[in-house]
Amino acid sequence: MLRTVNRVLLALAGLVLLCVGGGVLAAATGPSVPSWWPWYGKHDVLLSDADRERWRGEGWWWPTVIAVLAVLVVLALWWLLAQFRRARLSEVLVDSGDGEGALLRGRALEGVLADEAGALDGVARAHVTLTGKRSAPAARVRMQMEAHAAPGEALDRLGDEVLAHARDSAGMARLPAEVRLKAVRHRAPRVS
Repeated sequence: MLRTVNRVLLALAGLVLLCVGGGVLAAATGPSVPSWWPWYGKHDVLLSDADRERWRGEGWWWPTVIAVLAVLVVLALWWLLAQFRRARLSEVLVDSGDGEGALLRGRALEGVLADEAGALDGVARAHVTLTGKRSAPAARVRMQMEAHAAPGEALDRLGDEVLAHARDSAGMARLPAEVRLKAVRHRAPRVS
């Protein structure tokens, strides 16, 4: 989701800059702009003195400006902090039986899950990402299925074998998973 927000924000910023820059450029190049255009000629300014001082005397102006700027600052800080938040787990808490537990590297468990899922019949490639809390992880599994694969069988084996093996090995009571299947692109077989 963060990737989508970043792309939307960049697209909006680019669109605004392109429109404003294009408008200023169109007004500066000649008198062939429509009558409703905000700038008319080469010597016109973006904001005149009257436009800049229009609302200063109103009582609602400064509280509104401060509120809008505060909201923009809060949104900018949220966006900045979201850039540093990790979407994947760096470690998983494993029940070692002594009451304290042990830490397992998240990448190691992801690698094992991906290898086992990739070895299933009909699966070309698998990618696993662990999310959630370290005491209660969840898996996001993306599997690319070959043309001859049976998706239902692959899902059953993933749950019954791969995820069950990971739960048992790590001593977890449950390991919820979100699985996305995608077909591998292949050429149609030739018939002669």
